[in-house]
Amino acid sequence: MELESIIQSSIPTWSSVCILVSYLVYLGLAGSLLPGNDVPGALLQDGTRLRYRCNGLLTLFLLIALLLFGVVFEFISPTVIADRGLELLSTTFCFSVLVTLILYVAGCNSRAKGSSLKSHATGNLIHDWWFGVQLNPHFMGVDLKFFFVRAGMMEWLFINLSVMEKSYKDGSLGQSMILYQLFCSLYILDYFCFEEYMTSTWDIIAERLGFMLVFGDLVWIPFTFSIQGWWLLRNNVELPKAAAVVNILVFLIGGVARHCNYLGDLLLALSFSLPCGASSPVPYIYPIYLLILLIWRERRDESRCAQKYREIWSEYCKLVPHRILPYVY
Repeated sequence: MELESIIQSSIPTWSSVCILVSYLVYLGLAGSLLPGNDVPGALLQDGTRLRYRCNGLLTLFLLIALLLFGVVFEFISPTVIADRGLELLSTTFCFSVLVTLILYVAGCNSRAKGSSLKSHATGNLIHDWWFGVQLNPHFMGVDLKFFFVRAGMMEWLFINLSVMEKSYKDGSLGQSMILYQLFCSLYILDYFCFEEYMTSTWDIIAERLGFMLVFGDLVWIPFTFSIQGWWLLRNNVELPKAAAVVNILVFLIGGVARHCNYLGDLLLALSFSLPCGASSPVPYIYPIYLLILLIWRERRDESRCAQKYREIWSEYCKLVPHRILPYVY
């Protein structure tokens, strides 16, 4: 009966479709209409640059205000996401499949010669659908790659807030949930405060937009990165004071290495999971996944830099011998 209930609650409904579509339409309109910094992107192979309107923080705050208005006047329940988690997960997954099929068809039919919209189809359907065939496809003037990253980060925050509200209503809101929520919220707010730096990241400048990125942004980031909150909702964890202090220190500490931002990201990911204690590996799925992803990405980045900078990169590697974690890797 439990399996049947899970399957039943995972079936997309018109309500979940309306929630997702309303959210994406709002982001598209707000991202296009609200004021923001006009930031030039990285130089592309054809010598052109894309420009990005970085108004994510304003877009986020306005959405929070609108949702608070809706909650106060009972137009929307603050626990709607927590109550419909599996349903929204499956709806977002279906949307990711659909939109990437459209991107694949549009990309294969593109006759553009510029770096952004040039087709990079290999003829292998699975490969091209997974990795994408265009670098920076647009829809109605919206850069889709930048848009989906923003959507996923905000989804993560709103899932967490809805889970916290449900935890509060259930009477189970404790220190572990508060620490987890605080760490994640600060991380997400930091992302939007410095959103312009996203324009120079690997995903934006090097990866084509296919299922890997769309699924990663819209499904994997929000629903997997929030797994600690879901776990704490159903498992009571009491952290000793010493463990809480160590958890805070892990969140604050950085590292010095060839890819120190990767180390910082890994430490932050670990800090999100530590409030869950050590009774189960489930809350640690995010940092484990991130470790595998960043090692794979670091290897690809190393190869790219070695080809581009040659002797200079070799000298740099001698000066900075550690890739991610000093004296370990």
